Amino acid sequence: MKLILVTLCVILATAAAYEQSDIISARIETCRGCSLNRLPEVKRFVMDDAPFYERLQVKFISGAPPELVLLGNDDRELERILLSELSRQECNELVQARGFTKKKDNKEL
Repeated sequence: MKLILVTLCVILATAAAYEQSDIISARIETCRGCSLNRLPEVKRFVMDDAPFYERLQVKFISGAPPELVLLGNDDRELERILLSELSRQECNELVQARGFTKKKDNKEL
């Protein structure tokens, strides 16, 4: 519990360091299995929620721990946030707090 509180405090503190206008896009870097299979909450976020956010992509890298990589102009890396200690809800709250919104439904009539 203490670790989760510390993680959330770090997230909130670093959020203040960047204006949302500095963040152009983001990607989640993670392995497809291995560590992700040991993190069912994060896996559900990566597989079921992340694909529906605008300007957020998922990149599978063998052996990589799940991280949110915030990008600025020219794909300049602004920040990396480890997701392994977060719940599915906390992952969603994190990307929403950084200014990412879900894609609008584009169903054809």
